[in-house]
Amino acid sequence: MTVEEVGSERDAMEIDGFDLEGKEKRRENSVPDGFNANYLKVYYGKLFPHSDLFKWMSYGNDGKHPACDQSYIGRREFSFTLDNDIYLRFQSFNSIHDMKNSIKEKCPFKIDIGPVYSVDPAKRHAYAQSSDNVFTPVERELVFDIDITDYDDVRYCCSGADVCLDCWPLMTVAIKVIDTALRDDFGFNHILWVYSGRRGVHCWVCDRKARRLTNEQRSAIADYFRVYKGNENSQKKVSLGGGSLHPFLARSYTEVLKDFFEKLLPGQKLFSTEERYEKILEMIPDESITSELRGKWQDNRRPSISKDDINAIRWEQLKHMLQSGKHKVQGLRRCVEEIVFSYTYPRLDMEVSKHMNHLLKAPFCVHPKTGRVCVPIDPKSCEEFDPTSAPTLSKLLEELNMGGFRADADDDWERTSLAKSVKFFRSSFLQPLLKSSKEEMESAYNAKLQLSKNSLSW
Repeated sequence: MTVEEVGSERDAMEIDGFDLEGKEKRRENSVPDGFNANYLKVYYGKLFPHSDLFKWMSYGNDGKHPACDQSYIGRREFSFTLDNDIYLRFQSFNSIHDMKNSIKEKCPFKIDIGPVYSVDPAKRHAYAQSSDNVFTPVERELVFDIDITDYDDVRYCCSGADVCLDCWPLMTVAIKVIDTALRDDFGFNHILWVYSGRRGVHCWVCDRKARRLTNEQRSAIADYFRVYKGNENSQKKVSLGGGSLHPFLARSYTEVLKDFFEKLLPGQKLFSTEERYEKILEMIPDESITSELRGKWQDNRRPSISKDDINAIRWEQLKHMLQSGKHKVQGLRRCVEEIVFSYTYPRLDMEVSKHMNHLLKAPFCVHPKTGRVCVPIDPKSCEEFDPTSAPTLSKLLEELNMGGFRADADDDWERTSLAKSVKFFRSSFLQPLLKSSKEEMESAYNAKLQLSKNSLSW
C-alpha cells in the first residue's frame, strides 16, 4: 500500500498536532480517538520496535558467530493484513532494514507471525514442482490463544468482544495457571504473554526445545491442559473423575482457582437469580440435593440477606451439602471442584497450539477495533494489568505531540506510555532469551569442533 492509496501525500504526512516534515501546527496537542492508516504511518515510523521484533525472530542468528544460520530469519513467515482486508501471506525478510521498510511502506493493520520454513517462504513456488516436500515448517514457537468470548456462558457482565474489569480476571487466572505449568511441569523458561488488544491474551513459548516440537508433541502438551469434555449444550462441561486429581490440576485448584472462584461470586453474581443458580445445580448428579437447595433458595426471601452476600452464602450452603458425607451418590466427591473448574479454568483454543503452521498476531500491533496496542503482560504481576488502560494509538500520538517532534529520533517511544512495555519486553524477555540462544549456539559449535578433532585424532 502506497502513500497515495491512503490519501494525498500531504494528508498522509500530517497527524493532528504536527507533520512529518517537523513543522508544528498551531493547535492543541490532543488527537481524536480512532484508528486509521495515517495514525499507523506515524506509529510504524516513530514508535514500533522493529529492531526488537527482528532480534527476537532471529534468535541470535543475526550475528557474526560462525555457528549463526544466516538463512534463519529469511525463512520465517510474516503475514500482513492491509486496509480493506487485503491479506498478504508468506512475506519474508533477510534484514532489519528490509522488514522495517516493508512495514512502513505497506502500513499493515495487523502483522501475524508464522513458522520458520525449510526454505524462504517467498520463494516457495520455485519448489512446488519438486517431488519431495521441500517447503515445510521446521520450527515454530509453542503458542496459546485464550479469548474471553469463550467464557460467555460463565460471565454475566459482558458478552462477545466486550470486556470489563469484572470479567478480565478470568484472563489473569489463565495466565497464572498456564504459565506455572509451562515453567514447573515442562521446564520452559522463555515465555512471553501478550494482550491481544481487545478480548484475550496470547502466549509464546520460545525455548529452543519448544520451537522444535512436532505437531504430535504440541498436541500432547495441549491435551495436558484439557479438562473441558463437553460442548456448549452440555450440562456438565468438566469431569474430573473419582480418583485423585492430577498434581497439575490439584495445584491449580488450591493455589489459584478455589480462591478466585469465591472472588468471582459477587462480581458475576453467580447465585443471584434462579436462571444462574440453576446452571450450577444442573452439575450436581443427586436430585435430592438439588431439590433441597432449590427449595431453600426459592423460599429464602429474608431482607437480612443482602444482594451483596447472597452469592457467597448460597455457595457455602451448596458446599456444605456436597461435602457433609450424608449423600453417597457417585460423582459427588468431585462436584465442588468441577463447578469451580467449569467457571474458572483456562479455555484454550486447542487448534492454535497443536499445529506448527498456525499464524499468531505479533506483539506491539495495534488492534483496529479498539486502537489499543498489543503490549506484553508480566505474568508475575498479571493481576495488575488493566486492558482498558493499555496504550492507544491516539494517546501515543498525543504524547508525541506534547514532547515535540524530532525528525531523526529512533527512541521516540521512550517519551510515551509505550516505554514501560518496550523496556519490559527487552529486559524480562528478549535479553535473557538472546543470552540463552547464544550460549546454546556456542555450546553446539564447541561440541561440533570437539567431534571434528576426535575424528581427526583417529
